[in-house]
Amino acid sequence: MSNREEEKNRLKADEDYERVSLCQKGDVDAFEALVEKYQKKVLNIAYRMIGNYDEACEVVQEAFLSAYKAIRKFRGESRFSTWLYSIAINHAKNHMRQIATRYHREGPPIDDPVEMGDGQLGGRVPAHEPPIVEELERREVQAKVQECINLLDAEYREVIVLRDIQGFSYEEIGDILKVPGGTVKSRLFRARDALKDRLKKAFGDL
Repeated sequence: MSNREEEKNRLKADEDYERVSLCQKGDVDAFEALVEKYQKKVLNIAYRMIGNYDEACEVVQEAFLSAYKAIRKFRGESRFSTWLYSIAINHAKNHMRQIATRYHREGPPIDDPVEMGDGQLGGRVPAHEPPIVEELERREVQAKVQECINLLDAEYREVIVLRDIQGFSYEEIGDILKVPGGTVKSRLFRARDALKDRLKKAFGDL
């Protein structure tokens, strides 16, 4: 089997094959469907990487714009979602470098953004609001956890986000980050140790 045929088979195995193919032919509606499908996941990844909702939204826009511009070059060496998440991670890391010199500001509540009925993204609103003190304590804990994640080096932050928060497999993370599976595991081990130390210091002050 030729390399071209192998690429074609890999692309067909991707559940997004039809939409990607239409995008490569200039179908904007097909790309909008992909945006609608993946925008929540990409925003969650970007937010956890950066720790600021507004900055994460910018990263999402940049990531989808880059994906749209490069869609004709996508040949199916990996799943479309893997390719997209890799773009999002790279934009998040670039954004982190850009804001590294800015003063730190507290972001909105850490609740994961969710898709609303109209397809828009918004903050998670509990069906039954808990007592205000309990809610404040919960948010304080969440904010401290995110602050600890923010203090990790980028290579540690990305594996924590992808594995422990987003639940990707080691193989998927390796594909997204373009590193061997062994590297993912060793990096995750060190990242968890670093995060554990940060959390001990943070919650020791509570």
